[in-house]
Amino acid sequence: MTDPETPGTTQGLATISISSSERAPIIYFDGASCFGHHNGAIQIELAANLLMPVGAAVRVDVVQTAHLRCSVPAALALREALDKALAMYKQGQQQPAEDIPAMKN
Repeated sequence: MTDPETPGTTQGLATISISSSERAPIIYFDGASCFGHHNGAIQIELAANLLMPVGAAVRVDVVQTAHLRCSVPAALALREALDKALAMYKQGQQQPAEDIPAMKN
């Protein structure tokens, strides 16, 4: 994760502007409903579950939340970022939980 106080991050030759981060959408998804490729572009459809009340029951509707399109190098970079984030998550899960005191002095 990058430091938000650093004025722009450099990855290779590209500089990412920090002014764009507050305008970027947050995309939540529960899974990838389908995927493929077309004319060299990777295509992945992201979907989320919606819980819809139906009387006393609940129905699950699946809705598309994003249509992800990228080049092969971008897909490889995304996969690498996901692998690294999952490794960080696993490492955090293996560390013993710290006892939180009931009262602080």
